[in-house]
Amino acid sequence: MTKQLRKVVTYLMVMVFGLGLINTTSTVKAQEVEGKIGFSISTLNNPFFVSMAEGAEAKAEELGVEINIVDAGNDTAKQTTDIEDLINSGINVLVVNPVDSASVGTAVQNAMDAGIKVISVDRTVEGAEVDTYIGTDNVIAGEAVGEELLTYLSEEDSIIILEGVPGSSSAIDRHQGFLNALEGNINIVATQTANYDRTEGLTVTENLLQAHPDVKAIVSANDEMALGAIEAINASGKVAGEDILVTGFDAGDDAKKAVTDGTMLFTVEQMTVLMGELAVETAVAMINGEDYESNIPIDVILLDMEALEAAE
Repeated sequence: MTKQLRKVVTYLMVMVFGLGLINTTSTVKAQEVEGKIGFSISTLNNPFFVSMAEGAEAKAEELGVEINIVDAGNDTAKQTTDIEDLINSGINVLVVNPVDSASVGTAVQNAMDAGIKVISVDRTVEGAEVDTYIGTDNVIAGEAVGEELLTYLSEEDSIIILEGVPGSSSAIDRHQGFLNALEGNINIVATQTANYDRTEGLTVTENLLQAHPDVKAIVSANDEMALGAIEAINASGKVAGEDILVTGFDAGDDAKKAVTDGTMLFTVEQMTVLMGELAVETAVAMINGEDYESNIPIDVILLDMEALEAAE
């Protein structure tokens, strides 16, 4: 897709999707659909997943189906316990956004063995074949980020990559996409996890900038780490967006503001609200015995300053 066409598409999509807030656990009472949905989400301490949960809750209220959203707090053991509790509560469909793709496999298989349909959202499940996957192709998305960044840099420049939570499919796939686009085309001096966390993004970047003060860009697997990196850059005496370019991923409100302020080069819109909505719509189809898709892809869009200003 050409840059000009992408910006037109971006403008249209930004007008449709936004970011909201939701409680750490919530239940929408059934009104019309005879069945229950359990949603185990990796964390609600991240705007990306907050908006996903909000989309699910709003759609459940609209369709009149009961949904129980539980927050794993990025703890694999808690997520396993949460899923077992949801199974025992009599749910018909489990929606799962794994903390760790491999660690959640046994609990998901237990749900399927109990006759419960399973939908995974944003991250895949290893060790169990779920009924439906909803999410982006994070390898392709990572490649798009890397290819766009290269248009701003030269082959002699050095960059740092901030990775997501180890073991999560989104982190693995985005990183592979970054490498596919960047390796051999630019000097990657460091790649390190900051666990999708803003505070860790700050700390990790502080340390990496001391070891590599001449880097020209930081590629982050999510917005929260990118925002932490921006803080670290500015605290170091350099200027984020001028001396060092930073890219994000998720298109949260804080990230979009950073893009319009010029401290973040661009972020990636994954339409997280839509993911939550589609998860509930698919779950209702399952409950009602209707047809449903086994794979529902979600497109991504790069949002830079021009695109966001055009959407205002």
